[in-house]
Amino acid sequence: MLSNNTLPPETRKILKDIPSLIDKTFPMPGRFRGALPSQIAELSRLLTNKRGDRRLSYLGQPNYLSAYLRYFLPWNLYRLCIILYSVDITLSPGDTITDLGSGPLTFASALWIARPDLRNIPLEINCIDHCAPALEAGKKFFAAVAGENLWKINIVRDSIDIRRTDVTRNKKRAAMVCAANIFNEIYEKLPHNNTDGLKRIAADAAFLMHNEASADACILTMEPGVPQSGKFISFLRAAFMELGRLPVSPCTHAAACPLNGGKKRWCHFAFETADAPKELHRLSAAAGIPKERLVLSYLLTGAVSKTPRSGAETSREKTREARIISDAFPLPRNRFGRYGCCANGLVLLAGEKERINEIGSGSLFAPVFAAGTSARHEGERDAKSGALILEVK
Repeated sequence: MLSNNTLPPETRKILKDIPSLIDKTFPMPGRFRGALPSQIAELSRLLTNKRGDRRLSYLGQPNYLSAYLRYFLPWNLYRLCIILYSVDITLSPGDTITDLGSGPLTFASALWIARPDLRNIPLEINCIDHCAPALEAGKKFFAAVAGENLWKINIVRDSIDIRRTDVTRNKKRAAMVCAANIFNEIYEKLPHNNTDGLKRIAADAAFLMHNEASADACILTMEPGVPQSGKFISFLRAAFMELGRLPVSPCTHAAACPLNGGKKRWCHFAFETADAPKELHRLSAAAGIPKERLVLSYLLTGAVSKTPRSGAETSREKTREARIISDAFPLPRNRFGRYGCCANGLVLLAGEKERINEIGSGSLFAPVFAAGTSARHEGERDAKSGALILEVK
């Protein structure tokens, strides 16, 4: 189940200690601490509604890098740990991982924190980013998190150009490719009604990652949980399927995406942050951007399929599981609902508020169509979304 509540105690403890570890690794003179909340707020504006004013080298500026390390790095670690702990990733000694747009090595650090089963496996991670100061800071931070370890970290200063067929130019393809919060910096410049442009970016991104990966590799993409990102993930999924890579998570099936890049409904997951470090919450409040929830969209694809796509779809669809992809929301007659995605398309789980709240964002509700289960197929369609309505008892 995809949930922050399932993180093991050791991972939760490490995440709780991250703010103090950052302060210890990157000491900040007391006279500069007063300006930190305003610098975080300004960087947040540059990453959102003032994107046009942002330069590609923004993390090369010491004040912005410090703000990023103390605010955005801990929250992004939290997001990635939820995904990395929940999904199926199998790696062997000597495997290579390629991380596109590494920044301060957020992915490598999150993988170490979330997956203790991989710590004793010798791995080589190529961390690629255009910003040298961020990479150097990340290497220092990873060393503080992991200490003496068996992983070989290669920092590679290079830009991520999705029009290139590869980045690392290595003969050895990676057993895993990751791209976390990188492609939104490309498609955010598009008008939101430019569907064809977004599809082209998704196709180029899929082709780039596919060429970086070995045939049996997994590929993980994480983006902000906003509508445009959800549309991008939907198009990325379709592009990967054209390349023979079927979705592994969060999808429960390999049929066409029922959201199809829709404007009002998109695949995203929200998690409460009550157990995040108190220091991080205080810093967020001081910056005027408190975080009560973390929202994300992601896609994990697997090895290139050796069977016809229709056969793969048939075997996956037998599960009839639905992935919950929305918050709870009110329905008529004092009922509540959540949207889910399954092989039958978009479904609307409807029932009493308490029962619907028990079914968390990102969880699997299964099976939804078999007789004698907790949901009953009514055969009705939701007028707003067209989703099949399933009454939850």
